[in-house]
Amino acid sequence: MKEVVLGFDVGTSSSKGVIVSLGGVIVAQHAIDHEVQRPHSGWAEMDVATWWSEFATTTHALLSGRDFRVVAVGVSGMGPCAAVTDADGEPLRPAILYGIDSRAVHEIVSLERRYGRDTILQTCGSLLSTQAVGPKLVWLAEHEPSVFERARRLLMPSSYLVMRLTGEYILDHPSASQCDPMYDLTANAWHRSWASEITQGRIELPRLLWPDEVAGVVSADAAAVTGIPAGVPVIAGTIDAWAEGVSGAACNQGDLMLMYGTTMFLIDTLPGRVVAQELWGTSGARQGTFALAGGMATSGAIISWLQSVCNAPDVPTMLLEAERAGVGANGVIMLPYFAGERTPIADPDARGLIAGLTITHTRGDLCRAAVEATAFGVRHNVETILRAGGTIERVVALGGGTQGRLWPQIVSDVTGLVQQVPRISVGASYGCAFLAAQAVADVTIERWNPVAYTYRPDPARHARYDALYDIYLNLYKVTASLTHNLVRLPGRSAVLQEVDACG
Repeated sequence: MKEVVLGFDVGTSSSKGVIVSLGGVIVAQHAIDHEVQRPHSGWAEMDVATWWSEFATTTHALLSGRDFRVVAVGVSGMGPCAAVTDADGEPLRPAILYGIDSRAVHEIVSLERRYGRDTILQTCGSLLSTQAVGPKLVWLAEHEPSVFERARRLLMPSSYLVMRLTGEYILDHPSASQCDPMYDLTANAWHRSWASEITQGRIELPRLLWPDEVAGVVSADAAAVTGIPAGVPVIAGTIDAWAEGVSGAACNQGDLMLMYGTTMFLIDTLPGRVVAQELWGTSGARQGTFALAGGMATSGAIISWLQSVCNAPDVPTMLLEAERAGVGANGVIMLPYFAGERTPIADPDARGLIAGLTITHTRGDLCRAAVEATAFGVRHNVETILRAGGTIERVVALGGGTQGRLWPQIVSDVTGLVQQVPRISVGASYGCAFLAAQAVADVTIERWNPVAYTYRPDPARHARYDALYDIYLNLYKVTASLTHNLVRLPGRSAVLQEVDACG
């Protein structure tokens, strides 16, 4: 019977599972699509029970009828999220998702006043933003007190799955380091006093582990549900972006990981802590490392939106049309802030904007402008990382967006960076499988997943994008106040009524 490891990731748009041999070969895959719940403007939630049900469905699909013996399990998920349960681990409400959920802006201000903006930055490595978990817990206490009073555990997708598999209540350091202001980045430990105040002493803080540490073993109850044998070790796992970095050997000092997906994520791994107001200072995926991280609220999501509103048959068709449009999208430029923006502008009230449109522009021009906008956003983050003291010696491109060559090539042309793409681009689930394999075998990710392709910037295109990038930066500066005014207008129906009343 062949020994294998199982990796599983709960993403924003889908859950993905892989069975991987100890030599790094993927022998089975399974994916389940799901949707984020958006009950109110600025909210993003997901049913916590979905994570476990999709895990069980996936494991049965991967293992049924196959002659495998699972020897270790690794899990990851989107984050940082705030899922609260009672003392028995029963979810009390849908999980509040990461930075795409911007409900807790007033709570951010409140916590900054309480602890001091600069004190938070120096202690946690980041200013509070919609990415932080602490303000969302304060929001729960203020707006859903009956839920908060029953809350006893704080979980994320990976730690919830670990709990269901093993009974252990843990959280990995990279995830905990984004629970600002409840984690002391210098000490790599919970900030007990602040955490106690924010949780009002109700929520027990989970035991902290590094992503590759074994959290426990599969219980008999979990084995009956999943088909994974009891006693199999389960690693702590981590947030999907950090697991994705592991999958492409992009978590060494000086590595910059670019994750192309529904959102865009960047992680620059460093030997020591670097503090930057516009970015997130976090723990690295490996013990002894730190990271400067950044994230765009939308990237691939804009392409999917365009496909829908433009009635395109599929994304590859749109990207082919975008390639024909050429540099500059025939005079169209876009701001990619379709769900607010995370780094480096930290503006939940930012919105998407398309400038330069005429009646002659095509669907391909719009798609090209969207791809270029995400590339400009990457450059904005990269320049911010370097100004803050980050180091970029090697860039690794990962995620589903690397499967088509136009998007990463445009990012290289805009940023001037060389990007390496590993052979296997499955992503976080593959990274989790590798971390699990490390617990039971002598393996290296460089052997598992060597570089397959390299993108190099074209000097002529890079020069043309320099001028467009300046327009991109200025477009936000001159329109931000107007956009904020639009966000604060009454609801759409009320606006239309006023327009009708004016004739």
